[in-house]
Amino acid sequence: MKKNQLIENIIHGIFLLLGLITVGCVLLITVYLVISGIPAIKEIGIADFLFGKEWASTAAQPKYGILPFILTSIYGTAGAILIGVPIGFMTAVFLSKMASPKVKSVMQSAVSLLAGIPSVVYGLVGMLVLVPGIRKVFKVPDGASLLAAIIVLAIMILPSIIKMSVTALDAVPKEYEDASLALGATPVETYFRVSVPAAKSGIAAAVVLGVGRAIGEAMAVMMVAGNVPNMPDSLFQSVRFLTTAVSSEMSYSSGLQRQALFSIALVLFLFIMLINVTLNFFLKREKE
Repeated sequence: MKKNQLIENIIHGIFLLLGLITVGCVLLITVYLVISGIPAIKEIGIADFLFGKEWASTAAQPKYGILPFILTSIYGTAGAILIGVPIGFMTAVFLSKMASPKVKSVMQSAVSLLAGIPSVVYGLVGMLVLVPGIRKVFKVPDGASLLAAIIVLAIMILPSIIKMSVTALDAVPKEYEDASLALGATPVETYFRVSVPAAKSGIAAAVVLGVGRAIGEAMAVMMVAGNVPNMPDSLFQSVRFLTTAVSSEMSYSSGLQRQALFSIALVLFLFIMLINVTLNFFLKREKE
């Protein structure tokens, strides 16, 4: 008995240590970004940095306004969520509740394959297929645009949303659905009025993961969005995201420019944290 208790205490200690390491990594990243990013914000000025409309980091008189990057990231993420979440959610409901076992197995394998494709491949296919397609269909000079980035991001977030939503829906007790059907509800009414609300927290977690994937993607959107620091005034405008602003200039940056890139990373980090905290707040509030 004492031996079993000792083993359980050791395992508990290992799990606690691993959890503390994870939290410690997040804190270290936070502290490093704050230390590296604050000096540039102080020198440039927080208003000029956050609300400036021009980014010219290599000019004779450099300007470091990141408002175009912020708005582009917001619009791109919102567009990807508006397209990707309904498709992913409906697909998850179909796979969990309506599809035959054979169809479910095949489609889940396809979704897993979609999740395993590197982001650079998404960007390459988008650059070779989607960008010329947008140029031809909409008769615009260049198909590398915000619209291309939104479509690519919407496809990239599908695997996360589908897989987590299917898991959440599969975990709903069968008794809930049986009770609903026994009361005269149709299967479709049961799925959307009983199963989906019961799996709401898991589906919301899937959406949060999708948001994180959309905001944090760099390589794919760099290849299809044009990577030009313009204000996102149109869906067909070549734009630059927060992530691509950092990745495209970090290799040759120095001095204030390098510090400003760390400031962009800090803004991106805080942006993701704010979204997660906000969504978790509303989810906990609804549970109460």
